[in-house]
Amino acid sequence: MPYITPSQRFDALHPAVRSIWAKSGDPQGYGLLCHMLDVAAVAAALLEHCPVDQAWLGQWFALPQSHVRRWLACLVGLHDLGKAIPGFQAKWDAGMQRDRNAGLSFSPDACLKLDRHDAATAKLLVPLLTGRGVQHDWAAAVAQAVSAHHGFNFLPGQTAKPAGEPALWKQVRQEIFDAYWAVLAPSSLPRDQPLSLSAVQWLAGLTSVCDWIGSNADWFAPVERGETPDEHYARSREIAARVLADPDKLAWPSFAPLLRQPEASTDQLIAQILDIPGNVTARPLQQVADRLLAQGQGPSLIVVEAPMGEGKTELAFLASLRLQARQAHRGLYLALPTQATGNAMFERTLKFLRAFADDLTVDLQLAHGGAAMNATVARLRDIWGDSPEDTVRSSAWFAQKRRGLLSPYGVGTVDQGLFGVMNVKHHFVRLWGLANKVVVLDEVHAYDAYTGGLIEMLLRWLKELGCSVILMSATLPDKKREALLRAWNVSDDIPDCPYPRVLVADAVGVRGDSFPARQQAPIAVKGLDESLDSIAAQAMAALEQGGCGAILVNTVDRAQQLYMRLAGAVAPETVVQLFHARFPADERQQIENKVLNIFGSGATRPARALLIATQVAEQSLDIDFDFLISDLAPVDLLLQRAGRLHRHQRDARPLAHQQPRLYVAGLLAERLPDLLSTGWGRIYGDYLCLVTWALLLNEPLWHLPDDIDRLVQAVYAPWPVLPPLATEIVEKIEDVSRIEHKSLIDWQAQLARHVAIDPRDSPDYAYQDKPHGADEDDTLALRNQTRLGGESVTAIPVCVNADGRWSLHEDGAAFDPHAPLDDALARLLYARQIKISRQALLRHLLAQEAYPALSEHPLLSHFQPLLLRDGICQVGTLCVSLDPALGLVYSTQPARQSP
Repeated sequence: MPYITPSQRFDALHPAVRSIWAKSGDPQGYGLLCHMLDVAAVAAALLEHCPVDQAWLGQWFALPQSHVRRWLACLVGLHDLGKAIPGFQAKWDAGMQRDRNAGLSFSPDACLKLDRHDAATAKLLVPLLTGRGVQHDWAAAVAQAVSAHHGFNFLPGQTAKPAGEPALWKQVRQEIFDAYWAVLAPSSLPRDQPLSLSAVQWLAGLTSVCDWIGSNADWFAPVERGETPDEHYARSREIAARVLADPDKLAWPSFAPLLRQPEASTDQLIAQILDIPGNVTARPLQQVADRLLAQGQGPSLIVVEAPMGEGKTELAFLASLRLQARQAHRGLYLALPTQATGNAMFERTLKFLRAFADDLTVDLQLAHGGAAMNATVARLRDIWGDSPEDTVRSSAWFAQKRRGLLSPYGVGTVDQGLFGVMNVKHHFVRLWGLANKVVVLDEVHAYDAYTGGLIEMLLRWLKELGCSVILMSATLPDKKREALLRAWNVSDDIPDCPYPRVLVADAVGVRGDSFPARQQAPIAVKGLDESLDSIAAQAMAALEQGGCGAILVNTVDRAQQLYMRLAGAVAPETVVQLFHARFPADERQQIENKVLNIFGSGATRPARALLIATQVAEQSLDIDFDFLISDLAPVDLLLQRAGRLHRHQRDARPLAHQQPRLYVAGLLAERLPDLLSTGWGRIYGDYLCLVTWALLLNEPLWHLPDDIDRLVQAVYAPWPVLPPLATEIVEKIEDVSRIEHKSLIDWQAQLARHVAIDPRDSPDYAYQDKPHGADEDDTLALRNQTRLGGESVTAIPVCVNADGRWSLHEDGAAFDPHAPLDDALARLLYARQIKISRQALLRHLLAQEAYPALSEHPLLSHFQPLLLRDGICQVGTLCVSLDPALGLVYSTQPARQSP
């Protein structure tokens, strides 16, 4: 076959080179060679558009720095070479006929044996690259990366080349490759160096993103854009550059650091972050951390351990500015424990970006399952204008599934990042999106050993991907801190700094310091019986003295029962609010807003108010109370809850509540707490509850923040020093509960290692025996989870009318569940979503027939309807109702008899 040059015309190539199609469709589809050139053009444009350290990439991919971008663009475009096989080309009848007209033949045997083009790419690309002088192992690694563009890596034994095909097929593939190579091939060769798994998956992420962009027929019309492949590529480069910049298309923001004045002082930056004019003095935490950061070099790990209210979030923003300016990090992602905390952080991040964007256009995404119904996100969708607020927007392209982390700036749940370290579809896209960013992980203490193990693996990946990371916690056990530092590969001696403290690890080494924290009024701690009657009586007595208090319990059932006891028993002017996760999402958001309006920092509080809530009020909501009643929980969580006592400066508090008081249900010296009927042991484990109980018996007065670290380390010590207790109690804690606890922790940690992908493994080994599952709401047979717990399903409660039609509410407009929905109604239904984990109800929902109203709308296709007839869904003896005041209620009553 003659040598091909970049200037060789399309019509001089073999006719089959032009007939082989990549995209089907009238009238003639789109040629494979042109599509490959389009995707390579996108890669070249994107690598210029986004900040990428060429020296780092050159070292990573064993390539000369001056050629690395061209090499990567060349490799990305080869992703679809495997489409030039009989099995794939036979998928479209019209395209197959064009191939036949060009001289290619199709035997049934060749078509049936292999039709997976990605598997074929993984196999066929290796000899083509080695034929150009590339070492075999390097070629195999990059073939693994680019062939994964449909979501999963192939194991060595899963790739295949077509068998039984006529010789012309191989000749045409070679000519397609040669024509492509003539346009893009760099002049150098990679060094004989094995590629790391992080490099392979970064390239896999880049390939998928570029394929998504380059496959958009509205942007890249399916025509040959010139007489030669070289001309086609040049014009595709122009299109790619326009698409990336065009606000009406992709509008990928170009890189520019937010910090325009690197010499700005800590005080000046904190004033700008807080949007406070005039002189502002930064908090001691912020001053110490900024000083430690200024002493370093390279990407950094910052570990912040400080009590609530010390300015950790503002420090995270400050550190992100400094690190971005120093390291050219392309953005920021803040990972929170829950959607609710993510929503609150989204508002603060929006304010931060507006304060520093100036004339930049900044994209900000909310990355979690409920982002589509967030009102602020809706306002930011594709807004443009001259006002300062219009500098921040939220592009619809980045908001599509699995793309949220691609945006330079984002806020969401930690789960979005954790899916990046498991063998879920396009996990490497998430990693590519996080690469070279500042990543903030808040409340890192708030996870069990399984999720904690995944976070440790995520830290390994983030370090490999050139990120800086900020870890924040108020209550971090020593063992967990050490594990997080080991995951960052910190091997130096760790400074022994008293709490509260900041540690910074980077290329210079590890350094740390302490700082003075705001002293809080001593908290009087008293025990109560765990019965609901006892809790209700204590709440009534406290409310009689006036003020605003809270009851934080560990289960929704206990919260609902307390609300029913108290709502009608308190004085008429008393505001009683119930808050938990078993409300439809739109109602839950309204309740959250109401809670902030009653108990938040800027609220005008009523004379008497009581919040009855579960763990949803435990973290990141800026609310405070005059008194607090809590179920027994592990000490770090009790300290989190206690941080809501007298959190804000108030002009006056009721005389009886001048000293903050915490009442702990189950904290009685005369007997062990009831962990079975309350469900506390099932939620937190017997061991941590019992050790907390034992150690807090002799702690009637808490001095925060001084006591935070002491109490946390005492409970989480390998062998806690227990106070004098009856022998049988000590044996129960040390010989029974501790063994069960350690066994559970070991099992959770082992499970995390089993499902997580380790960046230290070789590319051809890393995916062996890793569960091949789904993320979020995909429906593959195996489901990887970021958190342990019972299986759950997302449901939409609807009222079923007598004629079988549905409505959102009892008196709402009815619609046909067997007919397609318009988008407006679909969004209203989407906003009503609620998580179901009760197993009997879950099995019932999954066994239902598919209703087109949900299954055929992309926003609702993975949801199940919760059908309420006369307000009830009955499954055997389980009766499920949706109460406007209580939320979703489970009760037991005899099954209805069939007529």
